Amino acid sequence: MLIIPAIDIKEGKCVRLTRGEFDKKKIYLDNPCDMAIIWRKQNAKMIHVVDLDAALTGKPVNFDKIKEIVSTLDIPVQVGGGIRSFETVARYLEIGVSRVVIGSAAVTNPELVEELLKRYSSSQIVVGIDAQNGVPRIKGWTESSGMKDYELALEMKKRGVKRIIYTDISCDGMMQGVGFDSTKRFAMKAGMKVTASGGVTNSEDLKKLRELEQYGVDSVIIGKALYETNFPCQKLWYNFEKGMDIDSNFSSALKKECCS
Repeated sequence: MLIIPAIDIKEGKCVRLTRGEFDKKKIYLDNPCDMAIIWRKQNAKMIHVVDLDAALTGKPVNFDKIKEIVSTLDIPVQVGGGIRSFETVARYLEIGVSRVVIGSAAVTNPELVEELLKRYSSSQIVVGIDAQNGVPRIKGWTESSGMKDYELALEMKKRGVKRIIYTDISCDGMMQGVGFDSTKRFAMKAGMKVTASGGVTNSEDLKKLRELEQYGVDSVIIGKALYETNFPCQKLWYNFEKGMDIDSNFSSALKKECCS
Protein backbone atom coordinates (compact mmCIF):
# COMPACT_ATOMS: atom_id res chain seq x y z
CA MET A 1 0.00 0.00 0.00
CA LEU A 2 1.44 3.33 -1.07
CA ILE A 3 1.85 5.83 1.77
CA ILE A 4 1.39 9.45 0.66
CA PRO A 5 2.33 12.30 3.06
CA ALA A 6 0.00 15.30 2.96
CA ILE A 7 0.96 18.97 2.85
CA ASP A 8 -1.87 21.43 3.46
CA ILE A 9 -1.10 25.05 2.61
CA LYS A 10 -2.90 28.02 4.13
CA GLU A 11 -1.70 31.60 3.77
CA GLY A 12 1.54 30.24 2.35
CA LYS A 13 2.36 28.08 5.36
CA CYS A 14 2.29 24.34 6.00
CA VAL A 15 -0.58 23.62 8.40
CA ARG A 16 -2.84 20.84 9.64
CA LEU A 17 -6.52 21.25 10.48
CA THR A 18 -8.84 19.27 12.73
CA ARG A 19 -11.91 17.93 10.90
CA GLY A 20 -11.30 20.56 8.24
CA GLU A 21 -12.12 23.43 10.60
CA PHE A 22 -10.12 26.46 9.50
CA ASP A 23 -10.09 28.01 12.97
CA LYS A 24 -8.43 24.87 14.33
CA LYS A 25 -5.14 24.98 12.47
CA LYS A 26 -1.60 24.30 13.60
CA ILE A 27 1.35 25.72 11.67
CA TYR A 28 4.22 23.25 11.24
CA LEU A 29 6.56 25.10 8.88
CA ASP A 30 6.55 28.52 7.26
CA ASN A 31 7.75 27.10 3.95
CA PRO A 32 5.74 24.10 2.64
CA CYS A 33 8.58 23.20 0.26
CA ASP A 34 10.85 22.50 3.23
CA MET A 35 8.22 20.08 4.49
CA ALA A 36 8.08 18.38 1.11
CA ILE A 37 11.84 17.88 1.21
CA ILE A 38 11.60 16.33 4.67
CA TRP A 39 9.00 13.82 3.48
CA ARG A 40 11.11 13.02 0.43
CA LYS A 41 14.13 12.43 2.64
CA GLN A 42 11.99 10.01 4.61
CA ASN A 43 11.39 8.03 1.40
CA ALA A 44 8.02 9.36 0.24
CA LYS A 45 7.15 8.14 -3.28
CA MET A 46 4.39 10.74 -3.82
CA ILE A 47 3.23 13.93 -2.08
CA HIS A 48 -0.39 15.09 -1.68
CA VAL A 49 -0.72 18.89 -1.59
CA VAL A 50 -3.90 20.80 -0.77
CA ASP A 51 -4.41 24.54 -1.28
CA LEU A 52 -6.77 25.25 1.62
CA ASP A 53 -7.27 28.88 0.64
CA ALA A 54 -8.31 27.77 -2.83
CA ALA A 55 -10.79 25.31 -1.34
CA LEU A 56 -12.69 28.32 -0.01
CA THR A 57 -12.15 30.81 -2.83
CA GLY A 58 -12.03 28.55 -5.90
CA LYS A 59 -8.81 30.25 -7.04
CA PRO A 60 -5.25 28.81 -6.84
CA VAL A 61 -4.07 31.15 -4.09
CA ASN A 62 -0.92 29.18 -3.27
CA PHE A 63 0.03 28.29 -6.85
CA ASP A 64 3.60 29.59 -6.56
CA LYS A 65 4.21 27.57 -3.38
CA ILE A 66 2.99 24.43 -5.14
CA LYS A 67 5.11 25.18 -8.19
CA GLU A 68 8.17 25.42 -5.95
CA ILE A 69 7.43 21.98 -4.48
CA VAL A 70 6.91 20.40 -7.91
CA SER A 71 10.08 21.89 -9.37
CA THR A 72 12.18 20.79 -6.39
CA LEU A 73 11.05 17.19 -5.87
CA ASP A 74 11.88 14.16 -7.98
CA ILE A 75 8.63 12.33 -7.20
CA PRO A 76 5.01 12.79 -8.36
CA VAL A 77 2.93 15.50 -6.71
CA GLN A 78 -0.86 15.40 -6.66
CA VAL A 79 -2.74 18.61 -5.95
CA GLY A 80 -6.23 19.37 -4.71
CA GLY A 81 -8.18 22.24 -3.23
CA GLY A 82 -10.50 24.58 -5.11
CA ILE A 83 -9.77 23.20 -8.59
CA ARG A 84 -13.00 24.09 -10.39
CA SER A 85 -12.04 25.06 -13.94
CA PHE A 86 -10.37 23.56 -16.99
CA GLU A 87 -7.87 26.42 -16.97
CA THR A 88 -6.73 25.72 -13.41
CA VAL A 89 -6.24 22.03 -14.18
CA ALA A 90 -4.23 22.85 -17.29
CA ARG A 91 -2.11 25.33 -15.36
CA TYR A 92 -1.20 22.74 -12.73
CA LEU A 93 -0.41 20.01 -15.23
CA GLU A 94 1.75 22.41 -17.25
CA ILE A 95 4.07 22.98 -14.27
CA GLY A 96 4.54 19.25 -13.77
CA VAL A 97 1.81 18.25 -11.31
CA SER A 98 1.22 14.54 -11.88
CA ARG A 99 -2.35 14.23 -10.66
CA VAL A 100 -5.09 16.80 -10.13
CA VAL A 101 -7.86 16.16 -7.61
CA ILE A 102 -11.33 17.45 -8.45
CA GLY A 103 -13.49 17.87 -5.36
CA SER A 104 -16.42 20.29 -5.21
CA ALA A 105 -16.62 20.58 -9.00
CA ALA A 106 -17.43 16.88 -9.26
CA VAL A 107 -20.72 17.76 -7.53
CA THR A 108 -21.43 21.24 -8.89
CA ASN A 109 -20.08 20.77 -12.42
CA PRO A 110 -19.71 17.06 -13.29
CA GLU A 111 -19.46 17.91 -16.99
CA LEU A 112 -16.07 19.48 -16.22
CA VAL A 113 -14.74 16.07 -15.17
CA GLU A 114 -15.98 14.53 -18.40
CA GLU A 115 -14.37 17.28 -20.47
CA LEU A 116 -11.08 16.92 -18.62
CA LEU A 117 -10.99 13.19 -19.31
CA LYS A 118 -11.34 13.85 -23.01
CA ARG A 119 -8.08 15.80 -22.87
CA TYR A 120 -6.17 14.09 -20.05
CA SER A 121 -5.77 10.51 -18.83
CA SER A 122 -7.61 8.97 -15.87
CA SER A 123 -4.26 8.78 -14.04
CA GLN A 124 -4.00 12.58 -14.20
CA ILE A 125 -7.61 13.39 -13.21
CA VAL A 126 -9.00 11.89 -10.02
CA VAL A 127 -11.94 12.83 -7.82
CA GLY A 128 -11.79 13.58 -4.11
CA ILE A 129 -14.85 12.70 -2.03
CA ASP A 130 -14.79 14.12 1.48
CA ALA A 131 -17.76 12.65 3.33
CA GLN A 132 -19.41 13.11 6.68
CA ASN A 133 -21.79 10.33 7.69
CA GLY A 134 -21.70 9.10 4.09
CA VAL A 135 -22.60 12.48 2.57
CA PRO A 136 -19.97 14.43 0.57
CA ARG A 137 -19.15 17.95 1.76
CA ILE A 138 -18.01 20.62 -0.72
CA LYS A 139 -16.45 24.10 -0.86
CA GLY A 140 -13.91 23.52 1.87
CA TRP A 141 -16.33 21.19 3.67
CA THR A 142 -18.69 24.10 4.36
CA GLU A 143 -21.68 22.75 2.39
CA SER A 144 -23.46 19.42 1.97
CA SER A 145 -23.76 17.89 -1.51
CA GLY A 146 -27.16 16.34 -0.81
CA MET A 147 -26.19 12.91 -2.17
CA LYS A 148 -24.56 9.71 -0.93
CA ASP A 149 -20.80 9.30 -1.31
CA TYR A 150 -21.06 6.10 -3.34
CA GLU A 151 -23.70 7.68 -5.62
CA LEU A 152 -21.23 10.43 -6.49
CA ALA A 153 -18.52 7.83 -7.07
CA LEU A 154 -20.70 5.80 -9.43
CA GLU A 155 -21.64 8.95 -11.35
CA MET A 156 -17.96 9.80 -11.74
CA LYS A 157 -17.23 6.22 -12.79
CA LYS A 158 -19.72 6.60 -15.64
CA ARG A 159 -17.84 9.68 -16.78
CA GLY A 160 -14.51 7.86 -16.91
CA VAL A 161 -12.98 8.41 -13.46
CA LYS A 162 -10.89 5.45 -12.26
CA ARG A 163 -9.73 6.60 -8.81
CA ILE A 164 -11.37 8.22 -5.80
CA ILE A 165 -9.55 9.83 -2.87
CA TYR A 166 -11.95 9.12 -0.01
CA THR A 167 -11.80 11.10 3.23
CA ASP A 168 -13.91 10.41 6.30
CA ILE A 169 -14.24 13.94 7.66
CA SER A 170 -15.26 12.78 11.13
CA CYS A 171 -11.81 11.17 11.53
CA ASP A 172 -9.64 13.71 9.74
CA GLY A 173 -7.01 15.28 12.00
CA MET A 174 -8.48 13.70 15.13
CA MET A 175 -5.64 11.22 15.76
CA GLN A 176 -8.21 8.70 16.98
CA GLY A 177 -8.01 6.07 14.26
CA VAL A 178 -8.83 5.66 10.60
CA GLY A 179 -12.41 5.49 9.29
CA PHE A 180 -12.12 1.78 8.51
CA ASP A 181 -15.81 0.90 8.37
CA SER A 182 -16.80 3.95 6.30
CA THR A 183 -13.93 3.41 3.86
CA LYS A 184 -14.75 -0.29 3.51
CA ARG A 185 -18.44 0.44 2.87
CA PHE A 186 -17.58 3.07 0.30
CA ALA A 187 -14.97 0.97 -1.51
CA MET A 188 -17.27 -2.04 -1.72
CA LYS A 189 -20.10 0.02 -3.25
CA ALA A 190 -17.93 2.11 -5.56
CA GLY A 191 -15.90 -0.72 -7.08
CA MET A 192 -13.03 1.64 -8.01
CA LYS A 193 -9.43 2.29 -7.06
CA VAL A 194 -9.49 4.10 -3.71
CA THR A 195 -6.94 6.18 -1.85
CA ALA A 196 -7.95 6.28 1.82
CA SER A 197 -7.56 9.49 3.80
CA GLY A 198 -8.34 10.80 7.26
CA GLY A 199 -7.58 9.59 10.75
CA VAL A 200 -4.55 7.34 10.30
CA THR A 201 -2.85 7.48 13.68
CA ASN A 202 -0.27 4.70 13.83
CA SER A 203 1.09 1.59 12.12
CA GLU A 204 -1.82 -0.48 13.43
CA ASP A 205 -4.20 1.65 11.35
CA LEU A 206 -2.07 0.93 8.30
CA LYS A 207 -2.13 -2.80 8.96
CA LYS A 208 -5.90 -2.68 9.25
CA LEU A 209 -6.28 -0.71 6.02
CA ARG A 210 -4.37 -3.40 4.16
CA GLU A 211 -7.40 -5.64 4.73
CA LEU A 212 -9.23 -3.38 2.27
CA GLU A 213 -6.84 -3.98 -0.62
CA GLN A 214 -9.24 -6.62 -1.92
CA TYR A 215 -11.84 -3.84 -2.37
CA GLY A 216 -9.54 -1.54 -4.32
CA VAL A 217 -7.93 0.47 -1.50
CA ASP A 218 -4.30 0.58 -2.63
CA SER A 219 -2.93 3.76 -1.05
CA VAL A 220 -3.35 6.06 1.93
CA ILE A 221 -2.78 9.75 2.60
CA ILE A 222 -1.35 10.52 6.04
CA GLY A 223 -1.19 13.96 7.60
CA LYS A 224 -1.08 14.77 11.30
CA ALA A 225 0.29 11.38 12.42
CA LEU A 226 3.42 12.02 10.37
CA TYR A 227 3.74 15.58 11.62
CA GLU A 228 3.42 14.42 15.22
CA THR A 229 6.00 11.64 14.61
CA ASN A 230 3.67 8.82 15.58
CA PHE A 231 5.76 6.25 13.77
CA PRO A 232 8.85 4.90 15.63
CA CYS A 233 11.30 5.26 12.73
CA GLN A 234 10.51 8.97 12.49
CA LYS A 235 11.68 9.58 16.05
CA LEU A 236 15.04 8.00 15.20
CA TRP A 237 15.52 10.32 12.23
CA TYR A 238 14.48 13.43 14.13
CA ASN A 239 16.67 12.61 17.12
CA PHE A 240 19.81 11.89 15.11
CA GLU A 241 19.39 14.55 12.43
CA LYS A 242 18.33 17.38 14.69
CA GLY A 243 19.99 20.65 13.70
CA MET A 244 20.80 19.62 10.14
CA ASP A 245 20.24 22.25 7.50
CA ILE A 246 17.32 21.58 5.18
CA ASP A 247 18.51 21.25 1.61
CA SER A 248 17.47 19.52 -1.58
CA ASN A 249 20.23 16.88 -1.59
CA PHE A 250 17.78 14.15 -0.71
CA SER A 251 18.19 10.51 -1.66
CA SER A 252 18.44 9.69 -5.38
CA ALA A 253 17.52 13.24 -6.42
CA LEU A 254 19.34 15.49 -8.85
CA LYS A 255 17.53 18.76 -8.34
CA LYS A 256 18.10 22.27 -9.52
CA GLU A 257 17.98 24.34 -6.38
CA CYS A 258 17.31 24.43 -2.69
CA CYS A 259 14.16 25.78 -1.14
CA SER A 260 14.68 28.98 0.78
